[in-house]
Amino acid sequence: MTEIEIGRAKRGRRAYAFDDIAIVPSRRTRDPEEVSTAWQIDAYRFELPIVAAPMDSVMSPETAIAFGRHGGLGVLNLEGLWTRYDDPTELLAEVAGLEGVDAVRRMQEIYAEPIRAELITERLRQVREAGVTVAGSLSPQRTKEFAKTVVDAGVDMFVIRGTTVSAEHVSSNAEPLNLKEFIYELDVPVVVGGCATYQAALHLMRTGAAGVLVGFGGGAAHTTRTVLGVAVPMASAVADVAAARRDYMDESGGRYVHVIADGSIGRSGDIAKAIACGADAVMIGSPLARATDAPGHGFHWGTEAHHADLPRGQRVEFGTVGTLQEILFGPSHVADGTMNLVGALKRAMATTGYTDVKEFQRIEVVVS
Repeated sequence: MTEIEIGRAKRGRRAYAFDDIAIVPSRRTRDPEEVSTAWQIDAYRFELPIVAAPMDSVMSPETAIAFGRHGGLGVLNLEGLWTRYDDPTELLAEVAGLEGVDAVRRMQEIYAEPIRAELITERLRQVREAGVTVAGSLSPQRTKEFAKTVVDAGVDMFVIRGTTVSAEHVSSNAEPLNLKEFIYELDVPVVVGGCATYQAALHLMRTGAAGVLVGFGGGAAHTTRTVLGVAVPMASAVADVAAARRDYMDESGGRYVHVIADGSIGRSGDIAKAIACGADAVMIGSPLARATDAPGHGFHWGTEAHHADLPRGQRVEFGTVGTLQEILFGPSHVADGTMNLVGALKRAMATTGYTDVKEFQRIEVVVS
């Protein structure tokens, strides 16, 4: 790959964001009604290749159930307000209404309440009894502490999500989570990330994960690049991890690990581009934060926004454009790609002649 000379002592590889690329039409087109957006990971099949991000602004037990009934996978944030308070409804409204320089400090205070194991059990039970796939997310730092509670509560899919998750975390202060041992001992599929490079993804795949998250999470609501200087443009990141998936299949004798793009996906076109770069599915937050029935009341924030020592996120006000159903399936009342996400994906696939998500990964893209 071509490297660019940044200065005499440093060279860097050119990387591309979703905004830098475009999908190329093929010689064939299809009717959008003939297109399937179904996606299957492990034993679980979903009609939509869309995972709802485990963020308090978009996922409550109720919205996770609704999202599941629409055909997607809703992931609960098991370190959020729903596992710290019996009824966080008023606190969610308060967070949405915070203003000025004290907003971060107040969020830190609200999220300082301890996580309660019995609330983890209760929230997952609520989703399970609704008859949809149950998924919950913990950070790597909290996984060992609450993993047994999560599994005993009957979770179907375990998500370990952090800003950057590696298979080799080194610490002299505490025994780090051994992902390979942890995943091996679990009876449920595990999705882990984020990662953004070929090598990091390959190491995560070797732990036995069913899927890897590509990106740093948080998307529009995080300031990781500003605070830490860490970022990788998503089109290149997804393509690199897709290459790791291909090589791991050869290495493992055919074991397929799903690639889930997680970050910088704000509009319907980004979903299509993520899949075109090799993703099997996408994890989204900000598009769902625009739903009138989202818990964030038109605001969006992630776990980075209230970190106790070094906040790397912010509350972003998106406003609302329609219900969750309208955002997923339309009808759309705007022309900016924030509504009818599934309809737009189907039309992108139909316009290029593909009938399913796996085939669509082969579509040609150009740097625009």
